[in-house]
Amino acid sequence: MANALQQLIREHLDRKGWSYGDVARRGSVPRSTVHHLATTERLVRMPQTTTLEGLAKGLELPLEAVRRAAAEACGIHVYDTSPGAEPDGAAADPEVALLIASVQKLSSDDRRHVAALVESLLDRAPRAPREK
Repeated sequence: MANALQQLIREHLDRKGWSYGDVARRGSVPRSTVHHLATTERLVRMPQTTTLEGLAKGLELPLEAVRRAAAEACGIHVYDTSPGAEPDGAAADPEVALLIASVQKLSSDDRRHVAALVESLLDRAPRAPREK
């Protein structure tokens, strides 16, 4: 069964009558990259932002649609980043939403390590661990 990114690419190619090369030229990405994304059953990691931007441009689709399909193909749930979805706008940035979704797949110990790293990057004193 095709993953979300494969389906998105295939449906758009079929609808437009385009080839992988057509998409590659329009989006300034290698044809081999378009072919790989269109044929790989389960992506091991999220494609680079520039690759997603080129694919979106090549397919003439919104970047958010391509990013969501790629995340789903990697097994990552991406939160709704549409305007008004988050009251404080925290997840309005698609990369923030992807990061949040990725962190949720970690074990609780690994999430604590990520939290400590984020706190050190923000130059804050680490908080005391929460009681369970």
